[in-house]
Order: sequence, then C-alpha cells, then structure tokens
Amino acid sequence: MTDMHIRTALPEDDDALARLDRATWSTLHAVQPRPEPPYEPFFNDRFGPHDHLVAELEGRLVGYVKLGFPTPLAVNAHVRQIQGFVVAEDVRGTGVGRRLLRAAMDEARRQGAVRLTLRVLGHNTPARKLYEAEGFVIEGVLPGEFLLDGAYVDDVLMGRPL
Repeated sequence: MTDMHIRTALPEDDDALARLDRATWSTLHAVQPRPEPPYEPFFNDRFGPHDHLVAELEGRLVGYVKLGFPTPLAVNAHVRQIQGFVVAEDVRGTGVGRRLLRAAMDEARRQGAVRLTLRVLGHNTPARKLYEAEGFVIEGVLPGEFLLDGAYVDDVLMGRPL
C-alpha cells in the first residue's frame, strides 16, 4: 500500500474521523455506548488534532491512532499510551494498522517516551495479535472488567519499551 501515508491530524479532519469512528463502532473494542445523534465533535478539549496520527489513502482517512499520557503525573511523563486506535473495515489486514502502530511508537520516541502502553479488550483477538507481533506483552489483566452484550470481558493491559 505505497500510496498510503501517515500524518498528524488536522482540525479539518474532525468530521471524517468522527464518521470513521461511528462506522467502525463495535463492542469488540468499544466500551462506550454506540454514538447517537446529535454527534459530539471528534476533537475536544482533552484530545485535539496534535494527539492523533491518521492514515490517508487516496485522499480518504482510513485509520487513526490517539496517543496520550496515561496519567497527568510528572513521574509518569516518560510513558505514552495508545488511547484510541481505529482502522476502516475495508482496509483491515492490509498493513494500515501495523503502519499506524509503528508511527505511534516513532512519535512516542520523538516526544521522549521510553515506554508505550495500551489497553485492549480480552476478546479482541485481531488487535491483540497485532500488538504482540509488534513487541507488546501482557502486563496485567482486569478480569471481567466490562459487561458488553451480556458478557463479562477482560481489560488487558499491554506495554513495551521503546
């Protein structure tokens, strides 16, 4: 997929990212209820365009990764956390997610981080396999942390050094 590129999000990406988020919503990865109108803006006071890397293919946004701090504590400032990760369904399995994940690792390093962490639902096997293939290891499990579609689902904590 040589015509795909990854860049920092721009303010004008708000609507396209919000539509992508809604189109890919699933209890496979989401713990919040399905978004309903009137829709909130994608960017907010906590996370703006500068916190997102986007994958663009032929002028269309096909994925994003949100990179943030796990806590506001100075003693934790050397860690970044993936706090959102979406790939459009029609391009899954083509390397978009892997390239976004690698770009997030590069960006975290550029920001001075020495560790990258994330949380993934226990039943999200495709995401977990990708993370493991990119060097993430399970660092903890919160058993039955979420009740989704009538079933208790583990919250899996993963991390890796940078």
